[in-house]
Amino acid sequence: QVQPVESGGGSVQAGGSLRLSCVVSGYTYVNKCMAWFRQAPGKEREWAAAMSSTTGGTYYADSVTGRFTISGDSSKNELYLLMSSLKPEDTAMYYCAASRGAFCSKEERDNDFWGQGTQVTVSS
Repeated sequence: QVQPVESGGGSVQAGGSLRLSCVVSGYTYVNKCMAWFRQAPGKEREWAAAMSSTTGGTYYADSVTGRFTISGDSSKNELYLLMSSLKPEDTAMYYCAASRGAFCSKEERDNDFWGQGTQVTVSS
């Protein structure tokens, strides 16, 4: 059974940094795409960033470009998200998602396996 498990969330002041990690059991991060989504209180879940293990390509939502860096280690089936210059509007539950295929999609329905999330709270 494929199960992503996130860690690394917490509370931080605006301008600070956090590093999220995701370990996926029962999964091989080879020729696959993994992504980070987030859901703020009262809002729909949104795609934040993705990384293809096939090409090493990384993709970011406009709202996090230049501040967040996604990376991964296919040998460990792990995905990371380094978040810098955090803003209060980055406050959300952050979810790791793993796909069966190599195509990176921003759509939730195209991401097959989901973690339970890790909470990030940014205070002003």
